[in-house]
Amino acid sequence: MSRVALIPCGSYESREVFEAVGEGFRLLGGVENFAEMGETILLKPNLLAAAAPESCVTTHPSVFRAVAQHLRSLDVHLTWGDSPGFGRSDWVARKAGILEVAEELRVVLADFISGRDVAYPEGRLLKRWFLANGALDADGIVSLSKMKTHGLTRMTGAVKNMFGCVPGMRKGEFHARMDNADRFAQMLVDLNRALPARLHVMDGVIAMEGNGPRSGDPRHMGVILMSADPVALDATACRLMNLDPLLVGTCEYGERFDLGTWSRVEVVGGAVEDFAAEDFAVNRHAGSTTGSARGNVARFMRRWTVPKPVILTERCTACGRCIKACPVAPKAVDWAAGSDKEEGRPPVHDLTRCIRCYCCQEMCPEGAIDIEIPLLGRIIHR
Repeated sequence: MSRVALIPCGSYESREVFEAVGEGFRLLGGVENFAEMGETILLKPNLLAAAAPESCVTTHPSVFRAVAQHLRSLDVHLTWGDSPGFGRSDWVARKAGILEVAEELRVVLADFISGRDVAYPEGRLLKRWFLANGALDADGIVSLSKMKTHGLTRMTGAVKNMFGCVPGMRKGEFHARMDNADRFAQMLVDLNRALPARLHVMDGVIAMEGNGPRSGDPRHMGVILMSADPVALDATACRLMNLDPLLVGTCEYGERFDLGTWSRVEVVGGAVEDFAAEDFAVNRHAGSTTGSARGNVARFMRRWTVPKPVILTERCTACGRCIKACPVAPKAVDWAAGSDKEEGRPPVHDLTRCIRCYCCQEMCPEGAIDIEIPLLGRIIHR
């Protein structure tokens, strides 16, 4: 059994969050179970993009503060870092309110710009990685994820949060290489196994539902989740969302590849049923969110059953961020033939090239890209 601490926390008031995180550490055997004096411990928040804390795009600074304060009691050397989807980590962290807290508590910014190759022979899918120096130089990592929905992986939590340890645009390469949701999930599981994560903390005080991970709607859940097992933690978050964990590839492959367990979970503290949201807006359609088979039948099924990105022209400002985020070549989303950014016309998708990674939707700053399930897909899944 893997233990997950589910702690009620009704607001982001600093004292309430500090006490909730402290209770989580107590339920998991004490903060000393996760670090020792003199070690370098990396705090890895979710810094997807530059957004204010109230937007629920990033880990809330109150959660970052509370975890840092508790770890400080062990006299460890604390660093922090993430590789955002767009922009420098310090710039994104300033907007998210985390940089101010890090500077106040003297938590040092780690190197997430450069990295190095590392071998991981135990990998099930990948046996070599290029990872941020800041992640590799730490004795241990404490992941600070955000409870959110996600176009490709249905939900993003503890396992997905570690993807930020891949620096810069190299994350786009993985989206291009892992061209379906199953392979992408397997890659994320291998990545977690290759990194020295000690503890996973999920900010679920106010989560994001709907068009996540950037353009969804805030949803008050009133919880903080903590566990040494990222799979068990994500599975518990799924149950809070009324989402079957087996529909989330990182849960399925997380157990298969011995990262953790979704099926043997002991929840301590609060009870899942007391905080679960039956109507949480998340993709519960059965079947893979994308596919990689070839041939005429596969192309037909991809076009008429697999969820696709759709640009909402009334919201689009023609900033071109989606084009930059697209990891394939030639681009699956680009300016229309004969037009450019200066004309102010929205880009267009070529769905024959689209690998359904939804990077364009994830990085759109205006919430102008939605994910639409074609009619045939809705019928089949139902």
